[in-house]
Amino acid sequence: MNTIITKEEEKRDIKPIKTIERKPVKNYVTKARKVIRQNWRMQLYETIYRYRKPQSRVFATLMLFLILLHSTAVILETVETWDRHLHKVFIYVQWSVTILFTIEYFLRIIALPRPSNYIFSPIGILDFLSIFPFYLGFFGFPKFKYLTVIRLARLFRIFQVFNLISYQGEAGTLVEALKASRFKITIFILAVIISVTIIGATMFVIEGPEHGFANIPTGIYWAVVTITTVGYGDIAPQTPWGKTLATILMLMGYSTIVVPTSIVSAEIAKRTDKKNFLENKTCFYCGLKGHDSDAQHCKRCGSKLWGDLGDDDDDL
Repeated sequence: MNTIITKEEEKRDIKPIKTIERKPVKNYVTKARKVIRQNWRMQLYETIYRYRKPQSRVFATLMLFLILLHSTAVILETVETWDRHLHKVFIYVQWSVTILFTIEYFLRIIALPRPSNYIFSPIGILDFLSIFPFYLGFFGFPKFKYLTVIRLARLFRIFQVFNLISYQGEAGTLVEALKASRFKITIFILAVIISVTIIGATMFVIEGPEHGFANIPTGIYWAVVTITTVGYGDIAPQTPWGKTLATILMLMGYSTIVVPTSIVSAEIAKRTDKKNFLENKTCFYCGLKGHDSDAQHCKRCGSKLWGDLGDDDDDL
């Protein structure tokens, strides 16, 4: 028997849909508009984060030159003959450039409506790690300053500075492929770690201390050296069973090269036809992060992306 539902019952069954307030996005947009209205912060943002204007490229080129200069000074300081004649020059260069890098770090924070986007990004963490070790010298860790050469990784930005889109696309494809492969590679590495631990313990039982395998960690060290096809030769099995196990491990060593390469290659092939994304290209109207490299408008709200607006604020 079919039941007849009246309109009043239908109204009672219909529950009002609650609207979700997007406070973080609204807060971000408010801060972004404030940054845009403050002309000096907008100019600072375009100079540091965008490379469309001549002064922006001059600034970026100068920073790349300072990175090379600073890294060269740090490297040559470790050479005794160079350090003997140019020690004061190296110290002056390192201090001067590090102070400039520190200023640039804080300017990058000031120029953004949401500083955490930079501070906790890979580039922001890299910049911090390239500055912080130098100041550790004041706390009794002078050798840590040599780790500042990590800033050389920023040289990849040269592709953005000189608008080498083809290189940017290839770099983006490689990064995306590595990200997509991380779970498979992690599982593979875990399998390798378990294998070398078992084989190292087995070699300790087979060979023993009399043949150089004094303990299980030594056996694991030998297994890692063997499976990676390095083969230092400082420890080698002497018994027939030990040599048999070593042969099997050597053949397994080829998988440490073939398997990760195949995983990453397959992911690269999937992403060959996909467009590259610029993660720092953020919409200042709705807060969406990540747009196509040639995008001029936001794919969510349709507004112009800041950096493509130029000096015209009529669209705000």
